[in-house]
Amino acid sequence: MRPNHLALLSVKDISVIQFKNYSQATFRFDERIVGICGNNGVGKTNLLDALYYLCFTKSYFTRSDQQNVQKGAAGFRIEGHFELEGKQTDIVCILRETGKKEFLADGEPYEKFSRHIGRLPCVIIAPDDIQIITGGSEERRRFLDALLSQLDPEYLQNLIEYNKVLQQRNGFLKSLPDRRLTNRSLLEVYDSQLIRPGVRLFERRHRFLTDFLPLAGRFYTLIAGSEEPLALSYESQLLQTSLPDLLRAGLERDLYLQRTGNGIHKDDIAFQFSDQPFKSIASQGQRKSLLFALKLAEYETLKADKGFSPLLLLDDVFEKLDEIRMHNLLNKVCLQGDGQIFITDTHAGRIRQQLDKLSVRCQIIAL
Repeated sequence: MRPNHLALLSVKDISVIQFKNYSQATFRFDERIVGICGNNGVGKTNLLDALYYLCFTKSYFTRSDQQNVQKGAAGFRIEGHFELEGKQTDIVCILRETGKKEFLADGEPYEKFSRHIGRLPCVIIAPDDIQIITGGSEERRRFLDALLSQLDPEYLQNLIEYNKVLQQRNGFLKSLPDRRLTNRSLLEVYDSQLIRPGVRLFERRHRFLTDFLPLAGRFYTLIAGSEEPLALSYESQLLQTSLPDLLRAGLERDLYLQRTGNGIHKDDIAFQFSDQPFKSIASQGQRKSLLFALKLAEYETLKADKGFSPLLLLDDVFEKLDEIRMHNLLNKVCLQGDGQIFITDTHAGRIRQQLDKLSVRCQIIAL
């Protein structure tokens, strides 16, 4: 068996208390590639989510922290010991009985959780991620925002600011009696507060996607094993006109609908296949290939920026992907990559069989 390359970012162990289906459990990770196996419902995905929590300060699968507390309990605790470029880093996430969340790195609490984002880069691929391909534009924006937030702290702060003002503007529009605006001064304040972060977000997205989308296209070809007529492009209202003009042009409609209809919160990434919408004609395998291509491009982009490979969490990736595509994906991340990888599956034998073909070692954790 071929030895695993040393990962510059790795998780040595993780402990969870009252988290989802775990009362208390500790897992140690001895290899770069870790398979997590067991029947459905035993907690494979929950273990991946605990790892994700320590990288992002939140769950990948649920928006409310309270939903991740074990039934009948009042809070949870997750602790992980990471090694980052030769140094140990201890990360702790605690949800108190009061509902207050605390997040600590090496014993020091964060005042702003956003300052942790990007410190421990991580990429996750889960079954519901297919919504990035088939769902609405908000799914693709969420994917893009999560990636850029790991790369650029200023982007994350602009995003937080834009979303906060957008929520306030929408609340103001809903509060207007008879949907009529008699005093424009407050709305003008909200508009001016939207423009600065909005323009910065647009410029960063536009600049970033110029290189990122061609990279994703190349990964699609690698996974599919052949050239296909795929085209990826950035769609934004700001490509045609300025944000101040967009807000002015949409005012009457905003008043009627009681929400902000124009802005960078409407941006999208378009997928075309032979000049038709990709999701309308693509097969299941092609959709999965595009999803993995986007995620691999995310992985490589983070690696190039940070100087080391991010953690890679693969949840149930063997389903609905044919043998050739699966081999091409694993060959890329397991053989050519040097980052730590966690793979869940219902069959330990299937993971071993796939990795034996590549002659790489793995640790199997049976739940």
